[in-house]
Parts: sequence; structure tokens; C-alpha cells
Amino acid sequence: MSEIIPDLKYTKDHEYVKVEGKLARIGLTDHAQSELTEIVFVELPSVGKEIAEGEVMANVESVKTVSEVFAPVSGVVKEANDKLVDSPELLNTDPYGEGWIAVIEVSDAASLASLMSADDYRRLLGE
Repeated sequence: MSEIIPDLKYTKDHEYVKVEGKLARIGLTDHAQSELTEIVFVELPSVGKEIAEGEVMANVESVKTVSEVFAPVSGVVKEANDKLVDSPELLNTDPYGEGWIAVIEVSDAASLASLMSADDYRRLLGE
């Protein structure tokens, strides 16, 4: 059973969003990292890049596959987790902590309302 944090928002593509005021800290869910298995490389978004909801914002390569990470909200990338360049395994070992991917300054706070709650995400996974 995957770890699902109650106060986070989730997408059907298995990204999580931690809302921090006008900022959204985004990463892969525990379910996503376990499906990908051992993550060996992460291509991060550029700081300052304007990104649209649903657009590819990062790529994650595991020993099994390459997976795209989609922006759950529109906005400007304020931070990218440079620790993942040298330690991509943080996505596996600490997806909700040190393994976040990027922070986006949300351009439309209303878009956060379309994200799933923890309960909705749990139902999506059939748990």
C-alpha cells in the first residue's frame, strides 16, 4: 500500500502538490516512485521558466523506463531540486521530503481546486 499524505493534493498522473501560500511544491507520489523502481536520472525544469498546467516539466529515468512529469498547475518555476542531479534516488527514498522536483509560483490559485484530495487519490489507486 502506498503512502498518501493527507494534506497534499494529487493528480491522476501521480504527482503531488504541497501548497505553500502562492507556491506549489511538486513531486512524484510514493506510488509513482515504486512503479518506476530504481530512479537513475532526473531532468529538471529551468528556474524562471513559465509552465502551463499539463505541460511536461521534468523527465525521470529509471532502470525500467523514462517517465514524464506533468505540471499540475500553471505558473513560473521558482526552484528546481538540484540535489536530484547527483542523488536521483531521493525520489525513491524520500518522495515527500528531500525528493521533491520543483516549486512553481501558481498563476491561478483556482487551478488548485481541480486537484485530487488524499481520499480521491486513494480511490484512484483502488486502496
